[in-house]
Amino acid sequence: MSSHEGPPGPPQPRGEEDAADRASWDAVEEVSELLHEQRFKEALVFLYDVLQKTPRNPYALHFLGVALYETGQLEAARDAYRACLRVAPRHLGARVALAHVLRALGDFRGAIEEGTAALEQVPGDVDALYAVGMAYAARGDFAAARRYFHAFLEAGPEYESAEEVKQLLEEMGERPS
Repeated sequence: MSSHEGPPGPPQPRGEEDAADRASWDAVEEVSELLHEQRFKEALVFLYDVLQKTPRNPYALHFLGVALYETGQLEAARDAYRACLRVAPRHLGARVALAHVLRALGDFRGAIEEGTAALEQVPGDVDALYAVGMAYAARGDFAAARRYFHAFLEAGPEYESAEEVKQLLEEMGERPS
């Protein structure tokens, strides 16, 4: 995945649906620490246990995608992110992560579609801009990649991410400012 993504934080209060969200988050809060410590296999065991009890937990499904990706199980990660999006269609992190996984699997069109859907949901999101730019670059459409990378840089990403994209632009024959 990219360095711009991280696990989602706990849900913000939103009335009645907050209780269900809070319970879903509470069930996986410990796993965020395992992921942060790069203890992915332990996280997988924990997540499979949570999903046995609550198979529609969007946080568990998202974290499952993260752990599977980090252990090199790309197809399974793709499936976990898709499952997350079935139960939580507006889960931005899962959508952006799915775009990265699809790109890694060679499905550039699917990656672009998922990244574009994320941008429709949250216009100007730096992670989505990065994902779409990377998908276009992988497909060899450098003109489109440049547009998304420039939008990414204009959105004010973290320094390291900005430097990475500037390097990519340079590799595509452009001298970014």
